[in-house]
Amino acid sequence: MRNIHVDEVDDIDRPVLAIGTDYPPGFVLARHRHRRAQFLYGVTGVMRVVTEDGAWTVPPQRAVLIPAGVDHQVTMEGVSTRSLYLEPAAVPWFPERCRVVEVSPLLRALVSAAVDVDPRHERHGRDATLMELVLHELRGLVPLPLDLPLPRHEGLRTLCEEFLEAPDVHDPLARWARALHVGERTVNRLFRAEVGMGFAHWRRRACVLRSLPPLARGESVTRVAADLGYDSPAAFSAAFSRMMGTSPREYRAAASGTG
Repeated sequence: MRNIHVDEVDDIDRPVLAIGTDYPPGFVLARHRHRRAQFLYGVTGVMRVVTEDGAWTVPPQRAVLIPAGVDHQVTMEGVSTRSLYLEPAAVPWFPERCRVVEVSPLLRALVSAAVDVDPRHERHGRDATLMELVLHELRGLVPLPLDLPLPRHEGLRTLCEEFLEAPDVHDPLARWARALHVGERTVNRLFRAEVGMGFAHWRRRACVLRSLPPLARGESVTRVAADLGYDSPAAFSAAFSRMMGTSPREYRAAASGTG
């Protein structure tokens, strides 16, 4: 199935429904939820999923697991998706909060084939076997460190969301403290209590994750580093490599197809 809404087929009595959808650049899926759990895989482009708990950046050829009933918003940057909508009873192992995962070549091929399966396929035979294999492969997904926790504290949440619109790796803690009318130590304590990491750690993580969409579009490392406030491309590259396990140039080449 392609370019249809899951609500049109959600009542079909099958554990897996597969839908392929193409989105224009910058398209935003407003906050919504699904009765089924969702495996949202991006063939191309970068996705950003936001829930009450945090934000997840999804590079090309990766996927995000979205639990059933969780409100979420998705921003699409030139994305073609392949989604699996999964009956909760069929995936009792599914995580309770979103998770970005690596997708093996085998699972990519299975998901691509699943999109062309009739949703009312026979319960036995080739198509049913394919869907059973999909469910088997989903259990072995490897999580990736591409989440950014967001606080529930109203004032701090607002500041975090504003930061994500224009991130700056040198944005001073003092500015946040003034905005919240508290001391800097209090802001750090709030961060640790609300998101499990200190302000500086969260700020660095946010900047690296924000760099993924422009790098995937083929923008230069120098430009991306400058836009995020780094003193030099080398400083940005070091931070990126520590978090992602690869250099920004290597990531850009893999994601955008450039050398």
